[in-house]
Amino acid sequence: MTTERPYLTAALPGVGGVCKERPSDFQVEELPLYPCCGHGSHVYFEVVKQGVSTHVAAERIAQHMGVRVHDIGYAGLKDAHALTRQWMSLEHADAAKLLGYHDKQVVVTQTALHTNKLKTGHLRANRFVLRLRRVCGGAVKKAEAILSVLAERGVPNYYGSQRFGMRGDTAELGRLLLRHDKMGFLRAFLGSPMECDAPPIASARAAFDAGEYDRALRCWPKHAHEQRKALCGFRRRDKAGEGIGAVSKKLLRLMTSAAQSEVFNAVLAERLETMGTLRAGDWAQKVESGGLFYVEDPAAEQPRCDAWDISPTGPIPGSRMLQAGGEVLEIEQRAVAIHGMTLADFDRAGSIKLDGARRALRFRLEEPGLSAGRDEHGDYLEIKFTAPSGSYATVALDEIMKL
Repeated sequence: MTTERPYLTAALPGVGGVCKERPSDFQVEELPLYPCCGHGSHVYFEVVKQGVSTHVAAERIAQHMGVRVHDIGYAGLKDAHALTRQWMSLEHADAAKLLGYHDKQVVVTQTALHTNKLKTGHLRANRFVLRLRRVCGGAVKKAEAILSVLAERGVPNYYGSQRFGMRGDTAELGRLLLRHDKMGFLRAFLGSPMECDAPPIASARAAFDAGEYDRALRCWPKHAHEQRKALCGFRRRDKAGEGIGAVSKKLLRLMTSAAQSEVFNAVLAERLETMGTLRAGDWAQKVESGGLFYVEDPAAEQPRCDAWDISPTGPIPGSRMLQAGGEVLEIEQRAVAIHGMTLADFDRAGSIKLDGARRALRFRLEEPGLSAGRDEHGDYLEIKFTAPSGSYATVALDEIMKL
């Protein structure tokens, strides 16, 4: 299961309530990394979608344009259960035909020209407008107090719970891959039912645990493509490696990425109260450029940290991760040791090579705003802010709601 994520504002009561009661309660707008130059062979187009994922929206537009979905570029993935606005790109496209696309959930609103394909990460920030409903009494004052702390100290740059899957076991699956425990991985991936599992899935997992592989295959729903492939591969020759080999590399990477993310979250949790304080041995990240440098004299660099020019970072373990020193390294080693692993274990999981990186321990909440209102669905508390690319708005929301 995933590591607990303590609140930075634990001493302040949350507002409770619910979010995402309907897609329009969770609005996200991408802020591009660069403006379109106005010429070039790549047509950029803005997509407004509601109730579908980025990939599904791209698939529909690709079918409309008669191209492969891989030909369409986008900077990041946006929530399905939300009202989102993001840019995509398609080379040598008919701009008028793109503008003609719309359905009940997706519409193309404008186009522009640029010289390169839009790729993952070509994104400066996201602007959020979030409406909470059924909040507690005195919610405005409570939320103001929390937002004040977050605006001053920053938001803990945790990876959100969605990173670890609905069963909360994605990081454990990643660790099993990193340990090369093939049979342990299949037992977790295909067996080990939990209360949160739907009845057919729980039956499939129980059948696998009992060694009844034919029955397990009959129980797995048709949409569980990866589990069905893994089970077929395993039972064909009774070899765990065959089962893992049938799983897509994309999914395996998600699992190992979750294991890396859990290490980062554990380090951040230990440094939470001083996440804005540099230590000797830190790698500091420049907020504007993303560049990193090793901290030898924290007292000399701390004024830059206080001014939000730089921030301390935590580990995304991998073969090319910059290694911290001193006390910082000890903290990072402890974060992996609790699972019987070392930082070196994160270099490779079978054919999947993990490069690793450093990630800022905090992010700045820009343009925070708060208001109460009422619409046709009832009363709401509206929270606005802008957060940098790669951060999780839900982490800020968790601090405010305290669920």
